[in-house]
Amino acid sequence: MLNAIDALFDGQVFHPEQPVTLKANTRVRIIIENLSSEEKESTSFLDTAESLNLDGYSDWSANIDYYLYGEEKENES
Repeated sequence: MLNAIDALFDGQVFHPEQPVTLKANTRVRIIIENLSSEEKESTSFLDTAESLNLDGYSDWSANIDYYLYGEEKENES
């Protein structure tokens, strides 16, 4: 029988987060999968965007309405 439970390890003992329906002295095999977010490496949005190496107009941010909607550019009069 295969059951998955979440538990907290206090440095010495695993403490299940929900009741475990096992008889006392039952032998089990524990496979550990770390659920802590501290082990995961997070990447910022800017790092991800930079890694895409996208080409675009140098005045994109200043003239976004022009590129999206065809409105007049900021530097044109």
